[in-house]
Amino acid sequence: MPYEPPTHSVERSLRYAGATVVAGVDEVGRGAWAGPVTVCAAVTGLRRPPEGLTDSKLLTPRRRAELCAVLADWVTAHALGHASAEECDELGMTAALRLAAVRALEALPVRPDAVILDGKHNYLGGPWRVRTVIKGDQRCVPVAAASVLAKVQRDGFMAQLGADHPAYAFADNAGYPSPVHRAALAEFGPSPYHRLSWAYLDDLPAWRHLKKVRLPGPATEQLALEI
Repeated sequence: MPYEPPTHSVERSLRYAGATVVAGVDEVGRGAWAGPVTVCAAVTGLRRPPEGLTDSKLLTPRRRAELCAVLADWVTAHALGHASAEECDELGMTAALRLAAVRALEALPVRPDAVILDGKHNYLGGPWRVRTVIKGDQRCVPVAAASVLAKVQRDGFMAQLGADHPAYAFADNAGYPSPVHRAALAEFGPSPYHRLSWAYLDDLPAWRHLKKVRLPGPATEQLALEI
């Protein structure tokens, strides 16, 4: 399906308003049953992007891998941040996303003056200067780059986990819902990498007792205040 290539228009507007370093931020793993939520922060400058760059979800696995190899050298800088399944359970997804994003941004060699965040919800918050962009992973070059880099990295990590837990087919589903994944959960229960506060456990009577109920605590409350 044809699609419009991403541009630097949002980045240019932020630069015009005084930002020198602009990072694009995107996440992967939000809706998964297992594994971390992963966030990539990418700085690209205003150079022409590699041919075919777009939202990672619009690309085949082969094309994503090819682009990822190009992007790793093409971007000015990039860094990844993760929040583990345990942190997702403990904090909830909004706070876990912020934790992973802050880890990614703080791992960059230069602190960005502004951040382009995919979507309409600013889960990052202060002190970061954030511009949210709906479909930013299709519209904005640095967010599209972050989308591809995050997806390929997390998929590879889940495939590694799948080697030790083949029943769940993590190499195929990356921890997301699928018939094979659901059948394995019904038979074997959750692995050490599954999120135990997620609703899928409600449909597994034999394993429902493992479900974690997230209660407000100091870490959650502090992150909520910061958000």
